[in-house]
Amino acid sequence: MLVRHGRTEWNAGRRFQGHSDIPLSAEGRAQAQALADVLRERRFARAYASDLGRAMETARAIAAPHGLAVAPDARLREFNFGAWEGLTWNEITERWPELRDHGSTAAKLYQPEGGESFDEVCARVGAFFEDIRTPSDETVLVVTHAGVLHATLEVFGASIVDRKGDALSLSFNPASITELAMDGDAVRIITLNHVAHLDSIA
Repeated sequence: MLVRHGRTEWNAGRRFQGHSDIPLSAEGRAQAQALADVLRERRFARAYASDLGRAMETARAIAAPHGLAVAPDARLREFNFGAWEGLTWNEITERWPELRDHGSTAAKLYQPEGGESFDEVCARVGAFFEDIRTPSDETVLVVTHAGVLHATLEVFGASIVDRKGDALSLSFNPASITELAMDGDAVRIITLNHVAHLDSIA
């Protein structure tokens, strides 16, 4: 099960966060609690998260009712956005006008100055999933970032069955749930960017 971390102030301001360690906002903490509530009855064999604070805090809220420790893994960090970090898309395209035709969610085309390419993110994400391969009857919690979610779908893209629309072009919401069923090399989307559990948050 893949979960995007709860909202931060930079999310609200539509600023690229990348490796900047921005904490959850009050709304983000409420979202983490909503995730903990909706996932309370699920059984997780293990829990992993990006080592950045916003992901770890979200993961710990979900894992606490299950008595699980969260294993931090730097391979689950967001894109390193380099010189883009802290900027909005409009600010980025003012400095690098050649990017205007790409769009702010065109992850495959990202090559931030001093940052990572999409292929580099996919390589570390793929290595993470190779290392945590698990029996098909186990559910593993992975709390991470939007860029890593895109990279995950790209890594498994050739084998994903019943894709719901163009999954690689969607914008993953904070505190969303995406569930993949893995059976050997076959991967199927069960839930994509699910956010109904957030309806009760004002």
